[in-house]
Amino acid sequence: MSTQLETIEAQALSLTLEERAQLADRLITSLFKDQNIEDAWSIEVERRIKDIESGRSKLIPASEAIARARAAIK
Repeated sequence: MSTQLETIEAQALSLTLEERAQLADRLITSLFKDQNIEDAWSIEVERRIKDIESGRSKLIPASEAIARARAAIK
């Protein structure tokens, strides 16, 4: 690993959990050249938030979702 990369990694790991999540999102987003993908995801996220807030979508605990997914692939 390069010295510059090691320095950046050490600095990134010193960030708070939320800051690291934001950094990871920005880095992943930077890998995609197509702005249409980002725009489409933004629209989809907003739609899902509205569905949750309006009660059209029912949230379930992560443990239940994982159990359902595991059952579906067996």
